[in-house]
Amino acid sequence: MAEVQTSTESGEMTQRFVEFVMMQAQNAALFMGQIPSPEGQGPEINLDIAKMFIEQLVMIRTKTKGNLSSEEQGVLNNAISNLQMVFVEVSGKMKAGEPVEPIRAPETGGEKPSAPESPSVAPTSEPKAQTETPAPEEMESKKRFTKSYGS
Repeated sequence: MAEVQTSTESGEMTQRFVEFVMMQAQNAALFMGQIPSPEGQGPEINLDIAKMFIEQLVMIRTKTKGNLSSEEQGVLNNAISNLQMVFVEVSGKMKAGEPVEPIRAPETGGEKPSAPESPSVAPTSEPKAQTETPAPEEMESKKRFTKSYGS
């Protein structure tokens, strides 16, 4: 019976780890101008802060080497590589004096735009790695329970 609890806790920890990585990636994307500012103003670009978030993810990858599941490792690697590519692109545009436009979600005919499959912040022309994370809808169906704190 203890094994069942361990696997459930492991699944919950995987989900939390993926959410953490996605949050860090979104923060980096925000400061590279890839996500509109929450205040509704134009894109906020601060490459020093974006670099800090990317370096934090690289540090997490280094410190957790050998302790992550293949799903967790894949999410982390994809996030880091996508963010690094966007960082190079944005910093190159800034040096050249070009405007940096946020990535716009495609029109979905009135439907709510779907969340990205992985913590990627920019479309890439490279094929995706074989260790893709499931879409949020798929992860939602894998939830076994939720915790409630307080009443």
